[in-house]
Amino acid sequence: MIFTAKQIADFLKGEVVGNPNTEIETFSKIEEGKPRTITFLANPKYTHYIYETQADIVLVNNDFVPTNEIKATLIKVPDAYAALTSLLQLANNAMAPNKTGIEELSYIAPTAKIGTDAYVGAFAYIGEKAIVGNNSKIYPQVYIGDNVTIGNNVTLYPGVKVYHDCVIGDNCILHSGVVIGGDGFGFSHEGDIYNKIPQLGNVILENDIEIGANTTIDRAVMGSTIIRQGVKLDNLIQIAHNCEIGKNTVMAAQTGIAGSTKVGENCVFGGQVGLGGHINIGNNVQIGAQSGIISNIKEDSQIIGTPAFGVKNYFKSSIIIPKLPDMYRQLNALEKEVAELKKKLEA
Repeated sequence: MIFTAKQIADFLKGEVVGNPNTEIETFSKIEEGKPRTITFLANPKYTHYIYETQADIVLVNNDFVPTNEIKATLIKVPDAYAALTSLLQLANNAMAPNKTGIEELSYIAPTAKIGTDAYVGAFAYIGEKAIVGNNSKIYPQVYIGDNVTIGNNVTLYPGVKVYHDCVIGDNCILHSGVVIGGDGFGFSHEGDIYNKIPQLGNVILENDIEIGANTTIDRAVMGSTIIRQGVKLDNLIQIAHNCEIGKNTVMAAQTGIAGSTKVGENCVFGGQVGLGGHINIGNNVQIGAQSGIISNIKEDSQIIGTPAFGVKNYFKSSIIIPKLPDMYRQLNALEKEVAELKKKLEA
């Protein structure tokens, strides 16, 4: 598909600086820009590329002021990264295959209900009394257990497993290998034996959630493990039984959350964050990568480290840590000097 700078600017409500008739066919990174592509500049570290890129159109922020001549046509927008996201979504929707219907070799229980314009791929399994909403896409080798409810416009990529009684809201995307509703890690220790505690609850995903590949969310012992609206989870995340993740919280890969922990709204977790069980994380909390959290965190906190503490103090400490060997030697030398002074005074 071919678009002009003017057409793109009209869609984004942006301003063209240069030739409004410049045409593009696809996207490119600014450092690898090619003719007939559109790129963007959002990170100041990449500013120097704009003067040499071969891309024909560049999205820039409204406050961008060039210091040298630029060959490309610019489109000024309030937020170049957000504008690029809008264009990518438009292109993805245009190119994505719009599959509908039920393929052979899939199994759908007689009591299951499949919505209009839904797609069920080969070797998918849909259990008794399960419900799949309108326009939802169930790709090959997906397992949907008994009494599962799946909303409208949901995409389950190949290999997703949704255990019995779980609920998935509208507009959710689950990538390959996601497991929803596996048993929580619950055992009672009696002597030399660990007895399994039955996990009788379920998992509820609200609307507009995206979950990355091979992430697992365990069902509750009783009640529900709940992922609130707008949550975005990366690949390889583990969320244990009876947890609750607040609205619009995002977590990077390899985060692990122990049982019965509550995470607030609008939180941001870096990769490999670990949360202990039965704790509460407030709203708007930011946790740096590889942090270990063992106690409650109040809202609006910014923490990092293991055990985690305030970001400012963490960076101050990180400056001191490499100096500790020298400080230790200096302390030993001072102790010796003090000991010698004491001897002289006592003499």
